[in-house]
Amino acid sequence: MSSSTRNYHAHGGNEWIVGGKLTFLPGAVVEGAEGLFDPAPVAKLPFVAESEATTVAALREDFNALLAVLKAAGIMEDKAVAPAE
Repeated sequence: MSSSTRNYHAHGGNEWIVGGKLTFLPGAVVEGAEGLFDPAPVAKLPFVAESEATTVAALREDFNALLAVLKAAGIMEDKAVAPAE
């Protein structure tokens, strides 16, 4: 039976490689990681008015306007991405 070490020191001990699970127990302190675990700020999207469409054509225009806002914000791709083969 063989085993491999997934967590180890490298580069003369200047680097710790974690290939397994890293668990922080209650009360653990991580020094020098200020901001590392803070959530990324989320930008608000431009205002999009609620649809008042009374026809399918008008609803289509409102929907396409919403898609344009999502694309401009970078939340949605501008073009279809070809599936990986």
